[in-house]
Amino acid sequence: MKSLVIVESPAKAKTINKILGKEFSVKASIGHIRDLPEKELGVEEDKGFQPKYIIIPGKEKIIKELKKAAKNADVIYLAPDPDREGEAIAWHIAEVIKDSDKKGKKMSDDGKKLYRITFNEITEKAVRDAIKNPGYIDMRKVYAQQARRILDRLVGYKLSPLLWRKVRRGLSAGRVQSVALRLVVEREKEIQAFKPVKYWSISAEFLGDEPPQFRARLFKFKDKYIINRDKGEFYLRTEEDAKALLETLKEREFYLASVQKKLRKRNPPAPFITSTLQQEASRKLRFTPKKTMMIAQQLYEGVELGDEGSVGLITYMRTDSTRVAEEAVEAARAYILDRYGKEYLPGKKKSTKKTKTKIQDAHEAIRPTYMDRPPESVKKFLTRDQYNLYRLIWQRFVASQMAPAKIEQTTFIIKDKQEEAEFRVSGDVVKFKGFMAVYTEGKDAEDTEEPEMEGLLPPLKEGIDLELKSIEYTEHQTQPPPRYSEATLVKALEEKGIGRPSTYATILSTIQERKYVKKKDGRLVPTELGMLVSDLLVERFPELMDVRFTARMEDELDKIEGGELEWVEVVNDFYIPFKRDLEEAMDTLGKVRPKDEPTDIVCELCGQPMVKRWGRHGRFLACSGYPKCKNTKPLKEEEEKSTEPQLTEEKCPECGSPMVIRTSRYGRFLACSKYPDCKGTKPLGTGVSCPLDGGEIIERKSKKGKVFWSCSNWPDCKFASWYKPVPEKCPECGSEYLLQKRDRQGNTVLQCPEKDCKFKKTLQPEPQAATKEA
Repeated sequence: MKSLVIVESPAKAKTINKILGKEFSVKASIGHIRDLPEKELGVEEDKGFQPKYIIIPGKEKIIKELKKAAKNADVIYLAPDPDREGEAIAWHIAEVIKDSDKKGKKMSDDGKKLYRITFNEITEKAVRDAIKNPGYIDMRKVYAQQARRILDRLVGYKLSPLLWRKVRRGLSAGRVQSVALRLVVEREKEIQAFKPVKYWSISAEFLGDEPPQFRARLFKFKDKYIINRDKGEFYLRTEEDAKALLETLKEREFYLASVQKKLRKRNPPAPFITSTLQQEASRKLRFTPKKTMMIAQQLYEGVELGDEGSVGLITYMRTDSTRVAEEAVEAARAYILDRYGKEYLPGKKKSTKKTKTKIQDAHEAIRPTYMDRPPESVKKFLTRDQYNLYRLIWQRFVASQMAPAKIEQTTFIIKDKQEEAEFRVSGDVVKFKGFMAVYTEGKDAEDTEEPEMEGLLPPLKEGIDLELKSIEYTEHQTQPPPRYSEATLVKALEEKGIGRPSTYATILSTIQERKYVKKKDGRLVPTELGMLVSDLLVERFPELMDVRFTARMEDELDKIEGGELEWVEVVNDFYIPFKRDLEEAMDTLGKVRPKDEPTDIVCELCGQPMVKRWGRHGRFLACSGYPKCKNTKPLKEEEEKSTEPQLTEEKCPECGSPMVIRTSRYGRFLACSKYPDCKGTKPLGTGVSCPLDGGEIIERKSKKGKVFWSCSNWPDCKFASWYKPVPEKCPECGSEYLLQKRDRQGNTVLQCPEKDCKFKKTLQPEPQAATKEA
């Protein structure tokens, strides 16, 4: 009888199946099989926050297959990913298949039949070692994941109704995402409050007794720094000052007061962890964190390499440890010795560093699994994005095991004969490339100050006279702090202890999907709605929105995993003050609305200007003459358009990869992000159950191109509607959904579908632009 291995991804199953062969059966759960219910809180607050897990709709067939496979197996190995999320998936699978023993008895967790195995890379050695040394489900990890899930559910489920009532319908808030939003909003406020200061610099061209001539910048005059950025002090604050000093210096004679040479080492960067991979892929490849993680997961789970079949090319990609396995270090050193020579190897092996958070250190850094598969050798099997990310990971890991670069820096200090003016210039010469032969790290815009005078300097001797060839002054002004990019926001989250490797990508995608933040020129800008929501939450929920408090919660989740805290205690300590703040806000907070934003667009019905206004589904154009004129238009802003299909949290039913929203002549639908390799599709749902047979109501397009909504079981089920069903309960008759319509005046309304119920409410915004009502 075969042993059964259960993983969460079909791609991972395929790679492991190739490794283990016919004596093992490998099945995939395609992600989670149980979760909290979507349409209710699912947490019993008065019973120790016990979660009410349900089978995820659509997973019944998969569970049936897993149970059948479990009945026919002597030994079952649960092999989801080696982190809290993977541990939780393993536990849920175990709970579901425990009653699948062929004798009708529940399987025990004592190791006789049911094991938990983990590995950081999907290679033959790692997988077979895990099979030889199986363990058991770590309930401390499960409880840590459960605590996070319950905390997030309590915040999201409890805060959203407040935002619906006090701001507008359809809004939501998250425990960690809201703090990330606060960082973006506070940076924007810093920029808005910033007042630039003008200042001037002076630079000159000099020529010694050997060419070439070189440019240097005035560093000091009469022992005062021309520019002191640390203190925000500038010697030349007006053009008149700069011009007067320039005229003085024109008449001076100069000499080379000092030639300073310094040989310095530049050490290689550590191999990637999740956050640094996301940052570097953003800088060098223009990938979003979400895209980076999606492609990294493909490389980890396995890529088809021709006759070799499916091969996992990198180690596990959710990690905050820079630790590297000894055999991987040896393989890298052998590769470097063969490819670059002995001088490129450091004298000692690179010591493996441990992460600050002890909990995650069971993982390794992100690295290639095989040093005999350099990027060029597998390029023909990979997509362009897969190849670019694999090459980045490969180069970074190889560089991390190489010798430091050696750089000779020469600095000229030039003075006038009166010893009042001091110019400086530096030039770098790479004497030994070291790791830079393979890789150099990218930089963020905020890491690069105004450039110093640099260049290749002539071989001049100290003390010689210099000829002043030209001199000029240049106007500058101080710059506000830059807006966050996705890379720098991930860096800030990591530095402040907010989130964990598995959550960075979700945090960034969520605040953008909710229209709280948008991208402009590659930078994150809060929308007016985002600023409004953030300010409201900071005012009413100061602890929830406190960066240090959120970081402390992450530490407490780590302590649950480490066995130092009980999960119920952590949830309870959070929930008591949160509930108090929530009840107070519900009772005392007035209605809050974003202001209307004027435009140059003229209403074609009445000639008055139109304004940008927030509605249930985002911003739209409305006539400023409301209520006399009710003209509205959809708003299609260029910055809100996307050339790439929108990534979603949905998983492909065929391969388990993330799905994207695409549009065909039949309307919008969900398609696998691995297309054309995988052609899995799903209809785009509304979250409303069909009143006739319980199927999901989905969006479709008629032959004439008109959008309508029907049951997912159509044509067997005949339910159809020209009006969009909205997952909102009718307050009068209890209908599970409402229909979105337009009335005769052009207002958007929500109306009960039941004929005997007259409930209707308008979604048309009020004409005022007030920010608060009592």
